[in-house]
Amino acid sequence: SYTTDTKSREENKKTLESLYSLSVDITKIRRLKEWVLLQDVAYVKEIAGILQEMGADETTVANIIERCPEAILHTPAEINSQRALWQLVCQNEKQLIKLIEQFPESFFTTDYQQNQKANILFFQELGLKNNIITRFLTSAPNIFYNPVEKNKNVIETLQRNYLNLGGSEANMKIWILKLLSQNPFILLNTSTAVQENLEFLQKNDFTDQEVLQLLSKLKGFIFQLNSTTMQKSMLFSKNIFKCSDQELKQLVLKCPALLYYSVPVLEERLEGLLKEGISIAQIRETPMVLELTTQIVQYRIKKLSALGYDIKSGNLESLNGTKKDFEVTYGKIQSKKERPIFNPVAPLHIED
Repeated sequence: SYTTDTKSREENKKTLESLYSLSVDITKIRRLKEWVLLQDVAYVKEIAGILQEMGADETTVANIIERCPEAILHTPAEINSQRALWQLVCQNEKQLIKLIEQFPESFFTTDYQQNQKANILFFQELGLKNNIITRFLTSAPNIFYNPVEKNKNVIETLQRNYLNLGGSEANMKIWILKLLSQNPFILLNTSTAVQENLEFLQKNDFTDQEVLQLLSKLKGFIFQLNSTTMQKSMLFSKNIFKCSDQELKQLVLKCPALLYYSVPVLEERLEGLLKEGISIAQIRETPMVLELTTQIVQYRIKKLSALGYDIKSGNLESLNGTKKDFEVTYGKIQSKKERPIFNPVAPLHIED
């Protein structure tokens, strides 16, 4: 509804004056979203007033408007509705203003308030904690734009499949909540896509138990894939590792990334490892190393080499894991290297 034709329009003087009075850096707005300054109507003082009521100081208000200039184009009524909505999951206004400062664009998207409210109440009924819902509101806001029925359909499809695959009724709620908190974006898929991906795995001879295992390991990313890309990735891995269908299945269970990453990504990572002198046999032994980007692998190899650890002849396990895991492994290798050969406090056995 806002015009972006900047040639024939002039900046709104009243808007500029109001922004100056709040110490807002107008050059930032001109650079970021100049069209906001051209609108005939803006609610600068009113929006600033609402933010101040919530506890924002002058610097915070200026920071929010600089980062999300279109905030001033919303009516006070829209912003107060949004404030009431987010208060359903925020502990207090102090937490709310902190979230608005960090994620202003998520807060100032007010076009889907009915859907947002219905979804917040649905997630609360489902048993998701408020701190998880606030995380969704800020980092995955578009899942709230869906009509609540769509999100319910995806959840019901997951629940039905979980039980069909042999999951227990008692564990289902925990499983769903964990899956959602790890990857809320599964709700952006259709229930049909979810169904098709599960059927693809079953057609490829993964047992029900193995499919469940993969779902948990993949943190729901499997639902963002499609059978064509999964088929290509599996075929690529089968050719590279020269293995049977059964062996390939075991590799995928060990390292679901073989299913999740596209062929170009797998090719690039494999190439990076081979350049470092690592063999295909080593990679097949520890396929999880393909979950790491080439840059991370190079950095870790460099660090281990400085300790005299030769990755070509050693085990790739030492490269694996999160940053924290690697630091623990690195620390162990380092302390082993620094340990003295003899124990200085042990008694010396000297013959009489």
